Amino acid sequence: MNNSLQLAWLIPFFPLLGFLINGLGRKSLSKSLIGIIGSGSVLASFIVSVWVFLQVKGGNTFDAVYFDFISVANLNIPFAFKLDQLSSIFLLIITGVGFLIHVYSTSYMHEEKPEHFGRYFAYLNLFVFSMLLLVMGANFVIMFIGWEGVGLCSYLLIGFWFKNTEYNKAASKAFIMNRIGDLAFLIAIFWLLLKAGSVSYNEIFTTATLDKLNGTDKIAITLLLFIGATGKSAQIPLYTWLPDAMAGPTPVSALIHAATMVTAGIYMIARSNMLYSMAPLTLNIIAVIGLATALLAATIALKQNDIKKVLAYSTVSQLGYMFLALGTGSYVAAVFHVMTHAFFKALLFLGSGSVIHAMGGEQDIRKMGGLNKYMKTTHLTFLIGCLAIAGIPGLSGFFSKDEILAGAFAKSPILYGIGLFTALLTAFYMFRLYATTFRGSFRGTHEQEHHLHESPAAITIPLIILAILSVIGGYVGVPEFIMHGAHTLKDFLAPVFAESNKILEPHELSHSTEWLLTGISTVLIVITVAYAWSRFSKKADTAEAEGFGKVLQNKWYVDELYDKIIVQPLNGLAGFLNSVIETKVVDGIVNGVGRLVSYSGRQLRWLQSGQVGAYVLLMVISMLLFFVFQFFIRK
Repeated sequence: MNNSLQLAWLIPFFPLLGFLINGLGRKSLSKSLIGIIGSGSVLASFIVSVWVFLQVKGGNTFDAVYFDFISVANLNIPFAFKLDQLSSIFLLIITGVGFLIHVYSTSYMHEEKPEHFGRYFAYLNLFVFSMLLLVMGANFVIMFIGWEGVGLCSYLLIGFWFKNTEYNKAASKAFIMNRIGDLAFLIAIFWLLLKAGSVSYNEIFTTATLDKLNGTDKIAITLLLFIGATGKSAQIPLYTWLPDAMAGPTPVSALIHAATMVTAGIYMIARSNMLYSMAPLTLNIIAVIGLATALLAATIALKQNDIKKVLAYSTVSQLGYMFLALGTGSYVAAVFHVMTHAFFKALLFLGSGSVIHAMGGEQDIRKMGGLNKYMKTTHLTFLIGCLAIAGIPGLSGFFSKDEILAGAFAKSPILYGIGLFTALLTAFYMFRLYATTFRGSFRGTHEQEHHLHESPAAITIPLIILAILSVIGGYVGVPEFIMHGAHTLKDFLAPVFAESNKILEPHELSHSTEWLLTGISTVLIVITVAYAWSRFSKKADTAEAEGFGKVLQNKWYVDELYDKIIVQPLNGLAGFLNSVIETKVVDGIVNGVGRLVSYSGRQLRWLQSGQVGAYVLLMVISMLLFFVFQFFIRK
């Protein structure tokens, strides 16, 4: 390995340095300097990531070992980074999209006081640092450090406006629900240490090491890791925190939902692909859970009226698609959709932020309408994002979505049918959102209309760049049936998934079948888009939901169900433990010991009365007792 490649540590170091400078100097630095430091540190990471990507593309994958992190007896866990095809792709996504979000934030958060502005960028830099650590780690322990780091940063950023009690509750909800998955992840790490004796990828993901694991071990470890992924990547049943994460500033929503935190679970399973390929039962569970999540979230999004909530449930649904791909063994398709989703979902969230900025903080789409006349750049870029996520041919979402659906069809036509129906729901609710927000006439107040304007360049330029990427980003994965040899992403990632492909032996569809599937999905999606565009442009969906629509608007009452069967019983148990066990038992024992000592002291103090006669009497009695014991009792 070239020694210069050891400089890969600079990738996470720059955001960490930005965090320290902005965090410690937030009270003394100007807003412009804070923005430059925060954005510049991520840009520097992006530049080094591009350099690493070029090295990897040239065939120079490497593990950079820096020092022993844990060394006890036969256990040795190094602090090491793994730079290969998979991690280099994620590095570009995290730092590239992350940089655009940082630039966007310099304008979006400009109204904050300098101290809070600095705190915001410090948290943002720490978030990027943690995600980079997660992706670059050469073993599960380093990954877990980054895994916990993004959990902490999500809590800090979701609850950034901490004076609002509801925002604090949303932050706590995200943190606690992630802890459930994190515990399972931690147990999986200990299980691997027990059975395989290592947590390093290069040692675990070999045939010799995996042969040490029996079938039960493989299923248990992969399921535990998947539970960890359901928490971080918001799958059933641990998905309810993600929509509530909208409490944070809009750029935070874009960072969490597009480029960083929620893709952590996808990366972890893709990284462990060889282990998962040996556990087909787990893969089937992942496919079913992923598809169920995609469908459930898509139905909920149909009736949401908060612009960010629609996008939040869209993210949950798209993550379900990614898990469907993983569950069907289409690892490349999952990574491909992570990339394209990062482009169009970041675009949509930042576009929604531009709308909210222009509307003076209003997020209800029923009070918008006709914004295309006032915000031409935001309107056009938002439209491109909607077209991309809907899967319109030629845009990035089309290529990754169709690859996932093709993999699902190869596994089971039922999976394909439900996946296609979910894709149609996606197209419908996204163009309900688009038409209600940008088409028709304005439905807000006169004061809001008077202040409508296009956002400044720091907001629109990232939108334009992301819109371009949402158009061209899919051409790295043009399928074989359209153009032979054009799926450069598949070729690039081939070494990472080579062993899994040998194990799974994925079924290849004929070109005619793929053309047919693509044709069916494209026609149905175009019809759905046209219907939603026409329907909601003419008459916005502003009426209160009734019947089944009310169920969807209330998110299938899942939060209420969780509250009834989990939160309230736990609160009741906590109340019982506090009022009975803590107060009467624990406090009773502690206080009883104190009272006993105090009472004993009060009684014994009479022995020290100061009266000589009493002392002589006690001495005589003691001597008599001594003689009685000595001569009559002791044998």
